[in-house]
Amino acid sequence: MAEGYLRYFAGDKAEVYSAGIETHGLNPKAVAIMKEDNLDISSHTSNHINEYRSLDFDFVITVCDHARENCPYFPVKAETAHYNFQDPAKAEGSEEEIFSAFRKAREEIKKYCEHFIREKILIG
Repeated sequence: MAEGYLRYFAGDKAEVYSAGIETHGLNPKAVAIMKEDNLDISSHTSNHINEYRSLDFDFVITVCDHARENCPYFPVKAETAHYNFQDPAKAEGSEEEIFSAFRKAREEIKKYCEHFIREKILIG
């Protein structure tokens, strides 16, 4: 979801890559929730961070404490940013309760990404 919003808000002002310390594929609920906000992330891929070790990033953003604590060190000039979003994929309950967790995460991620792009890319 963060990749989708970062790409949306940055437009052609930044290249956005998304990776994790584990790969699980796209969560169909995340795809559906983003589609509700008119963003199609169905073509995004689940990539491992090691695929990007040779790139020189300006920013590295971690979106959960687990990733922050386990993300490999990048010997680059990258500025780091972190926010611990609750992982909606771990939500339990009825289907509606689970989708509610995804919507909540989506809105938090959307606000964070919009602010990040505005402050670091468009203004910075």
